[in-house]
Amino acid sequence: MAQNVQVILARDVANLGRLGELVSVRPGYARNFLVPQKLALPASSKRVAQFEHQKKLVEHKRRILRAESEKKAKAMGDVVVTLTARVGEQGKLFGAITGRDISRALTAIGHAIHHKDIKLEEPIRTVGSYTLDVRLEADVTTKIKVVVAPEVAETPAAPAEEEAAAEAPQA
Repeated sequence: MAQNVQVILARDVANLGRLGELVSVRPGYARNFLVPQKLALPASSKRVAQFEHQKKLVEHKRRILRAESEKKAKAMGDVVVTLTARVGEQGKLFGAITGRDISRALTAIGHAIHHKDIKLEEPIRTVGSYTLDVRLEADVTTKIKVVVAPEVAETPAAPAEEEAAAEAPQA
């Protein structure tokens, strides 16, 4: 059985630890996810010694990150994301609105949020208004409002209008 490896977290990782903590994880998790995503650095004896020295810097970075997250949360407090979708009978959607759809809409209006940070228990399948939690850095959360509206289909011109337009002399 493989031994766990020590890593130093470069960001807060849900269910694992906070920025700057020394944690023990499976080698595959560190090698295939944490390190490539720049969420952690492998812990060597030299890095652990540096880590002790840089704890104050990490705390300062955490305070700055929290302040930025709170500022971002305040800016996002008034955000209303309106998404349109094809709708069938009784307001049920053809398909569903997922966290990825909401993330794309937020990015389009200037709030880059990863889809995993949008707390959506299950995909939205009906027309309506929803209030969702969004997790930001440093344990800061905010709420956004998502409005799902029916897609308005363009109605074709009436046949009588088409005939009149075709028979009209062209200049």
